[in-house]
Amino acid sequence: MAEMGSKGVSAGKIASNVQKKLTRAQEKVLQKLGKADETKDEQFEQCVQNFNKQLTEGTRLQKDLRTYLASVKAMHEASKKLNECLQEVYEPDWPGRDEANKIAENNDLLWLDYHQKLVDQALLTMDTYLGQFPDIKSRIAKRGRKLVDYDSARHHYESLQTAKKKDEAKIAKPVSLLEKAAPQWCQGKLQAHLVAQTNLLRNQAEEELIKAQKVFEEMNVDLQEELPSLWNSRVGFYVNTFQSIAGLEENFHKEMSKLNESLNEVLVSLEKQHGSNTFPVKAQPSDNAPAKGNKSPSPPPDGSPAATPEIRVNHEPELPSSATAGASLPKSPSQSSLPAVVVETFSATVNGTVEGGSGAGRLDLPPGFMFKVQAQHDYVATDTDELQLKAGDVVLVIPFQNPEEQDEGWLMGVKESDWNQHKELEKCRGVFPENFTERVQ
Repeated sequence: MAEMGSKGVSAGKIASNVQKKLTRAQEKVLQKLGKADETKDEQFEQCVQNFNKQLTEGTRLQKDLRTYLASVKAMHEASKKLNECLQEVYEPDWPGRDEANKIAENNDLLWLDYHQKLVDQALLTMDTYLGQFPDIKSRIAKRGRKLVDYDSARHHYESLQTAKKKDEAKIAKPVSLLEKAAPQWCQGKLQAHLVAQTNLLRNQAEEELIKAQKVFEEMNVDLQEELPSLWNSRVGFYVNTFQSIAGLEENFHKEMSKLNESLNEVLVSLEKQHGSNTFPVKAQPSDNAPAKGNKSPSPPPDGSPAATPEIRVNHEPELPSSATAGASLPKSPSQSSLPAVVVETFSATVNGTVEGGSGAGRLDLPPGFMFKVQAQHDYVATDTDELQLKAGDVVLVIPFQNPEEQDEGWLMGVKESDWNQHKELEKCRGVFPENFTERVQ
């Protein structure tokens, strides 16, 4: 019996809720059609707009703060990997190894502390701040439903009040057939019953109106007080949040700067004790010389000495008399950075013919041919004006059309195989790094 009673109460509640939804839907339709007036509160509507804006701003701030924390964590991991690399390459017999390891440990702890403080002082505060919005949003929506209930009850009561005048007219003059057919003595009882029934409906409608108005006004008063207060609190919250982040970041960088200074001192000490073990690279381009594409030519893969341009000091080949009166011969791109006593000559004798800057003495060689080089290493071209080289490729070196376009450490040429096959200099020529080749002729 108890179970049946419980089911009956549950079913009655469901039916009541369904009836409420239907009544609200009917009321909203009538309001949209203009057949029923709607209670308006412009001040409250402005509060709701401010609430929605505040919620949007807070949600975005929370999202960006989480992104910032993820970036801090990623930087921590990258810094940790970099320090691990330093520890691996730092040989045991080098001075300052223990200090470098200790600095790496403190670096890791500093990142961990920074991340945790951001979580505690910024993210958790942000989560608490946004935690109050869902409940208020739900209450705003409930207030809207109660306002519809209040309007519906008000319209129902007003309709009954309008019908009261019609009922009074009925009492004075019988209208229905039943009233006309009834005896005179019975008509009074029917009229009394009609009045009593009308008064009962009117009383019930009035009670429902009072109840709906009370529920709505209680919720409305509470929200009217909370929403402006919440809106005003945003200023202090934003100030505290960004002040916390700025302060934590400032302290973090101060401590990180101290660790970096300590690490620099360790490395300077290492450099002083092992500075004499450095080895200069031959024919290294000048630091202030422009390189192709704002970059220096890549070093050969194995650093082989064979890839270093051949430099002859005071060993110039003896030229035939027919060539001594010619114009000055072109220089290697790397010569401009060498001392004045280092002279490199590009004229060569091939099959008894002198090959100078013009290259006009041989029809099977490109115009301006100077000398041949052979690639000692593979070179992958990184631009459309560069030659792709494989170890063993022979390149015929020619001068630049515009000497001002020549960059330090780069030569212009055409692969011998391409020239022999196509004889088209415009399509086959290109630049290549000199230190990947060795002069063979």
